[in-house]
Amino acid sequence: MCASFKGEFSHAIDAKGRLIIPAKFREGLGDHFVVTKGFDGCLYVFDQEGWNALEQKLAALPLNNKDARLIKRFFLAGATDPELDKQGRILIPSPLLQHAGITKDVTVVGVGDKLEIWSSDRWSSNEESMEKIDDLASDLGFEF
Repeated sequence: MCASFKGEFSHAIDAKGRLIIPAKFREGLGDHFVVTKGFDGCLYVFDQEGWNALEQKLAALPLNNKDARLIKRFFLAGATDPELDKQGRILIPSPLLQHAGITKDVTVVGVGDKLEIWSSDRWSSNEESMEKIDDLASDLGFEF
């Protein structure tokens, strides 16, 4: 079963492109996990089980469909299998940092089945859209 991530943490990328993964999330990620491009200008971090599930969905897409090929490239081309160092840091490759607009300050967010890594500026802008969350939930038929 995939880990269930929740919470929000602020950190900074160091000069070498390394990010501390919050201790709360490290156990759920396990020894093997994947960082890739995410929607909305963030990065996704999947534990191995979550990544395997995504790869299966991508493999099921038809090769003769141009949009399907674009989706596969989006997730797979820049994906990386980072290793945690002794300080709980991972190295994030430059193309992924560029995709997310990350230069220094970072917000790491647990969103259930995965983590999202955001430029703190982008995350703050995203927070402003949360004001209409009740309307969005209603439009999706989400009630609790």
